[in-house]
Amino acid sequence: MRGNIKKDVEYTEHSVQLANEIVNYLNIRFSEKEVTRFFKLLIDFERIVSIFPTLYPVSSQINVRRAILSKELAVYYTVTKSKINVVAIIDNRWDMRKED
Repeated sequence: MRGNIKKDVEYTEHSVQLANEIVNYLNIRFSEKEVTRFFKLLIDFERIVSIFPTLYPVSSQINVRRAILSKELAVYYTVTKSKINVVAIIDNRWDMRKED
């Protein structure tokens, strides 16, 4: 693929915190298989978005893109000239605003 410059994918402190909370939730409510699937989806996302950073749609209200990785998982990120910044990771099975 000529002309495509691969960008680094970086996670904000907030997105890492959310990922850790999702892993804890999956360990409690589901199985190790779901945790492995979660990490595989993130790895696949990184591989794709690092080459095609504008693949996923940008929000009309704020300059954040949303990548829907599965019916349960979405990743929100921004694009700069040099990198991809993951700002949030959301698992739709879990309402993170309240303790379960």
